[in-house]
Amino acid sequence: MPLDLLRLSEHVHGHLGWLAAALLVHPAIVLRDRRRRAHVAVGLATVAVTVVAAGGMWLYVAYRAELKQAIFVGAPAVGLLFERKEHLAFGAVLLAWAGCAAYVAAPRATPEVRAVLRTIAFRAYVGAAALAVVVAALGTVVAVYRSF
Repeated sequence: MPLDLLRLSEHVHGHLGWLAAALLVHPAIVLRDRRRRAHVAVGLATVAVTVVAAGGMWLYVAYRAELKQAIFVGAPAVGLLFERKEHLAFGAVLLAWAGCAAYVAAPRATPEVRAVLRTIAFRAYVGAAALAVVVAALGTVVAVYRSF
C-alpha cells in the first residue's frame, strides 16, 4: 500500500487537533488565578491551535475537491457537521488569540484594567477550549464517515 500524503496529513491534523484542544485547557486552568504566570501555557496553546487551523485550511482544498460532494450526497447531516466545524474552529482560533492578546497586555495595564484583562484571557481560553473539543469531535465524526 503506497503512502498517501493526503491521508497521512488528514490523520496528523486530526490527532494534532485533539492535542490542541487539550493544550487550550491548560491556560484556562492556570489563568483562574489572576496572579499566576502562564507564559508557556498561553504561548504553546495559541501556537498549537493556530498551526492546526493552518493545516486544516491546507487540507480544505483537497477536501472540497475530493470528498465534499460525496459526503453531502451520502449524508447531508455529516456534511453540515463539517461546515459547522469550520466555523467553530475559526472561533476557537479567534478566542485563543484574544486571550493571548489580553494576557500579554495585562502586565502593562493599571491594576484595575489588569484584573479585567486577566479575566478576559481566562474566559477566552475557556471558550477556545470548549470550541476546540467540539471541533475535534465533529472532525472525528466526519473522518469516520468518509476519509481520503
